[in-house]
Amino acid sequence: MPRVIVPVTDVVRTGILPATEVNGDATNFHYINNDGATWLEIRNAGASPRTFTSVVNVTVDGQAVTNPTVALAASAIKKVGPFPIAVYGTTFNFNVDHADIKITAYRLATG
Repeated sequence: MPRVIVPVTDVVRTGILPATEVNGDATNFHYINNDGATWLEIRNAGASPRTFTSVVNVTVDGQAVTNPTVALAASAIKKVGPFPIAVYGTTFNFNVDHADIKITAYRLATG
């Protein structure tokens, strides 16, 4: 099955309500449409540690680059990003190791 998109919510000067969380999919994984200024809030809703992995789209001297990971302790919330287009592409793919990870995506609205 294809990766699951996480919708991006624009943050505006007058404020926004929290975006609706997307449940982690540890089978199909996820992506966002990446503009290089988008960031994610990842929340571990479970009682066990979990892992978030960014998928890097580049190689260095023909060698694959290790995908960076973020460890999430039980009940932890972290904000990660932004994800430079030159490294992660205009489609930023990422993986979670369990459905306990809940994801929201935000970007600063322009204009």
